[in-house]
Amino acid sequence: MQAVRRGDSIASVARQFGVARSTVRYWLARAETQRLDRVDWADTPRGPHLPANKTSLELEDLVLSLRRELKETSTLGEYGAAAIRGALEHRDVTALPSVRTIGRILERRGALDGRKRIRRPAPPRGWYLPEVAAGRAELDSFDIIEGLVIQGGYDVEILTGSSLHGGLVASWVRQIITAKIAVHALVEHWRRFGLPAYAQFDNDTVFQGAHHHPDSIGRVSRLCLALGIVPVFTPPRETGFQAAIENFNGRWQGKVWNRFTHSSRRALQAQAAKFITASRRRAAARIENAPYREPFPEAWNLDLQAPLAGRIIFLRRTDAKGRATVLGHTFPVDLHWSGRLVRAEVDLTEASLRFHALRRRDPTYQPLLKEVHYEFPKRTFHE
Repeated sequence: MQAVRRGDSIASVARQFGVARSTVRYWLARAETQRLDRVDWADTPRGPHLPANKTSLELEDLVLSLRRELKETSTLGEYGAAAIRGALEHRDVTALPSVRTIGRILERRGALDGRKRIRRPAPPRGWYLPEVAAGRAELDSFDIIEGLVIQGGYDVEILTGSSLHGGLVASWVRQIITAKIAVHALVEHWRRFGLPAYAQFDNDTVFQGAHHHPDSIGRVSRLCLALGIVPVFTPPRETGFQAAIENFNGRWQGKVWNRFTHSSRRALQAQAAKFITASRRRAAARIENAPYREPFPEAWNLDLQAPLAGRIIFLRRTDAKGRATVLGHTFPVDLHWSGRLVRAEVDLTEASLRFHALRRRDPTYQPLLKEVHYEFPKRTFHE
């Protein structure tokens, strides 16, 4: 201020002290024509120190005392903000605070009993399969979008696919998706892009096979086993395991099905192909950095009658008695692991079935709970 009063320009003073010119003007207006030793240089807002609507300390203390009183004597056992406000009304308190204000008083004074939910980090992608979670193996998920009808009464179903790490997507438009169509589509997809270590499905009969007979391994599972891929079946009525493919299903319906009017299945397939190509182009770097995919074997043909070898994984939740149902059989796993997730690994080569514990809270802890003998019956596959 002295420099400006001596005649220096506002710009030069601002440069000298490294402040904005508006700052210099602000303090000039504050000083006005007063002597500098008499100016109030405190940078505080004008007005009273306390807001006019601040709850008085006496009222806050009354709120706390009423809470203690209600907690001990209330017939209903209610002593929350609403109950406290009712007690204040009976006492004819003036300037009655709202329920929201009483709640803030209780929170500010540390008088709340409730505990805030602890937000734990989400487990890594594919956490239930250690090789996938560590990024050493790729997993392809497949699903079916049903219930679509093109104007004119043409039913349509969509087989969709998406890889977990690479984001490699695919879709096939058909009137109906059968196990044979699914096998043909998967062979086409894997011939072009290579084989993942795991292929994941829900429990639809198209993928898993018939449910009304025990020891039923369907056409899609046999395809995976013949190619050295481990088929994985998610738990029935469980959310989260199919999140990646379900997210893609939502995108596909929003960006392809809902955006355009499709005159035929062929037109829908053409529009879907454009979307898939653009999606793969955008995810090119991610696809390139994904885990290695084995090349598709040359001169290969699917033999559905060949002896089965390899592993099939079923993710299941045990019942109240700690039992899990796999391939139509119920196995006792662990009475102390009731109502919890397990990874059931059917080893067709070694004729064994191993159950591993799964916990989202501790995804790396997957101990072996039980191993039982299981030998798949030798019988002809009815095509």
